[in-house]
Amino acid sequence: MPMPGHMEYIEHIEHADSTGFIKDTECTGQIGHSEKSEYTLAQVWERLKAGNERYIAARKNDGDISPERRKDTAAHGQHPYAVVIACADSRVIPEDIFLCGIGELFTIRVAGNIISDQQLGSVEYALRHLGCPLTLVLGHTHCGAVGAAILGHGDGYIRSITDEIHAAIGAEIDDVEASRKNAEYSAEKIRQALALDPALKGFTVASAVYDVETGEVLW
Repeated sequence: MPMPGHMEYIEHIEHADSTGFIKDTECTGQIGHSEKSEYTLAQVWERLKAGNERYIAARKNDGDISPERRKDTAAHGQHPYAVVIACADSRVIPEDIFLCGIGELFTIRVAGNIISDQQLGSVEYALRHLGCPLTLVLGHTHCGAVGAAILGHGDGYIRSITDEIHAAIGAEIDDVEASRKNAEYSAEKIRQALALDPALKGFTVASAVYDVETGEVLW
């Protein structure tokens, strides 16, 4: 049996744009129609920094995860104000680090916060269809993937991650500096990719490092 609203959603699938994403503004599934964020870049920076400052001393996330918020975003779609690319490490949860609720961040997580075509595609979607003014690559201290790259470890598919990080950090062996270099390397890959499309040149890409012990984001 289809879920409630599922058939209404399916009826609009034929209204996809050239990227393959649904563009019909009547589509309650809201996979994406082009729009501009209601927040300026300065406001996004302020929200993220203020959220992290509160998080450092917080005991719980005060972001809005209420039933009302779920219902609203289900009916009207998502309107995140930032893209955050973070490591898959279970200690690194962007929505908590910035004390955000449902629909505030477009989060992409992958071990070592590396960038491949799949991550670039996700970023492009968030910028082109959701209008997020800021993309933040968030590295972190005590990253296992960065540590493995420093030591020259990595077998099987893991090697695809550590090789990418090694290209970013070179001979760096300091944990924080290596994580910073790795995050900035990924940010620069995104900048270079966006520069190829005139429509995406106006978006800001930055990097930072999250301290897993103190909770502070090192900007």
